Amino acid sequence: MSKVLTEHEAKNLLAKYGIPVTKGQIAATADEALAIALQLGTPVAMKISSPDISHKSDVGGVVLNVGREDVRATYNEIISIIKKAVPNANIEGILVQQMAPPGHETIVGLKKDAQFGHALMFGLGGIFVEVYKDVSFRVVPIDKSDALDMIAEIKGYPILKGIRGRKPADIEAIARVLMSVSDLAEKENIIELDINPLIVSESGAVAVDARAMVE
Repeated sequence: MSKVLTEHEAKNLLAKYGIPVTKGQIAATADEALAIALQLGTPVAMKISSPDISHKSDVGGVVLNVGREDVRATYNEIISIIKKAVPNANIEGILVQQMAPPGHETIVGLKKDAQFGHALMFGLGGIFVEVYKDVSFRVVPIDKSDALDMIAEIKGYPILKGIRGRKPADIEAIARVLMSVSDLAEKENIIELDINPLIVSESGAVAVDARAMVE
């Protein structure tokens, strides 16, 4: 029986394999949400946490750049919207987390194939992956050489290297994430994983959003 992990659960799994993630906690009340936001530092991102809702933005379950004075109201607003949009959803609370740092949006994916095993995917995130389908694939396991080849193969590689005044991405950090996901695939009963986006700056990479399905 497969199980869909919430974003919080998926990120805990990534962190177990050394993949940096944006910090956050699930709040069960508006007051808890404010306490978490003050602990993390505002502004924060606030997202519905439910195993029944994978695409949170599609149903109004994500609000970004929430200042401390708006946290309570935003908590209640998201809960209200979700109860109307997805009335039967099991709501765990609201995930209050750090805002994404600036950097390049990339995507890392993993899918289990009955014939080939796990296939690992890398590409530019955001509109790039939707519009250009600019991604590369490898069958797990991979080593560092494979990871660097995957990154260099995509058409958008010059963007990551830094063009037109954009700062270059930390290619080594991306390679580390790809190798960690490969390691995770071999040790966990995972069917599917999406890290989108993985934000890559000049000095590191951090998983901002993640979804996963396990056996």
